Amino acid sequence: MKIIKRTLLTIVAIVLLSIIGIIAILSYRSANYYKVVQTDKPIEAQYTALGPYKVSDQEFDSDNAAFKKNEIWYPSDLKDSAYALPLVIMANGTGITASKYKAVFKHLASWGFIVVGNEDENSRTGASSSASLDFMLRLNEDPTSDFYGKIDVDNIGIGGHSQGGVGSINAVTKQENGSFYKAMYTASATSSFWGQQNQLGTDWSYDVSKVQIPYFMVAGTGSFDAGTAGDITETQGQGIASLWSLHKNYADIPDTVTKVMARRVNTDHGDMLTHADGYMTAWFMYWLKGDVHAGDVFFGDDAEILTNANWQDVASNR
Repeated sequence: MKIIKRTLLTIVAIVLLSIIGIIAILSYRSANYYKVVQTDKPIEAQYTALGPYKVSDQEFDSDNAAFKKNEIWYPSDLKDSAYALPLVIMANGTGITASKYKAVFKHLASWGFIVVGNEDENSRTGASSSASLDFMLRLNEDPTSDFYGKIDVDNIGIGGHSQGGVGSINAVTKQENGSFYKAMYTASATSSFWGQQNQLGTDWSYDVSKVQIPYFMVAGTGSFDAGTAGDITETQGQGIASLWSLHKNYADIPDTVTKVMARRVNTDHGDMLTHADGYMTAWFMYWLKGDVHAGDVFFGDDAEILTNANWQDVASNR
């Protein structure tokens, strides 16, 4: 009976994640989502809006059939720029490949980033993110490429939503080129409960104690994300990214690493990437572009996120 119950729970979890993926696809299809997401504070409003750069994109076939292609969004004046630009790799959520959330890539690129994704439907191991990073590093060294010498290799970040949050952590901590990353962001990263052998399996597991770069983690207070379970031992009411999971991940990250966690109020799993996009952008603006103003969101006694009505359960060690 126990085996049957565990199998049924796993099936339910997979179906749930697929449903959430469909909901998220519908959300991401809004090409102008950044015009309608509600903001409460000035810096949140600033970086939720589209940035000052016009954006172009290119696609390249991948050597790996599972990843299909690498998709790149970047400021249109890249070739004429005298400066290399920071790079952000984005890891896919379940059912949400890069081609299905183009607006999110465009938004981040409009703030002066080169943004890269792929079509991997199983991003959780970090392997596809690692492959996309290697691909971009090769383009940076290729004199025939539009990206030749245009990538600031000292300022590379990674972000991901849902399963892509797991993939981001594993890309940083398990992949050979993980040391290239300078900052990480995850939205509603699938909790460690689901990474157990008797749940979705250990390829969904991760170890944030190995994270050595600044890390901003968010989730929503909606029922799919939050659930009702209070810890990893409860087999009922587990959310995709429960509060207990955020607390545990935050605690497990070394205190020597800059870390911030928060939950978006009245927002559920499928909307977290778009509704937290302003603060994701601010995070990368601070760490990858040295934008001190963007850091005012997260750091100090007067940090904007502390008094933002859209956010609760905020914790920061800086």
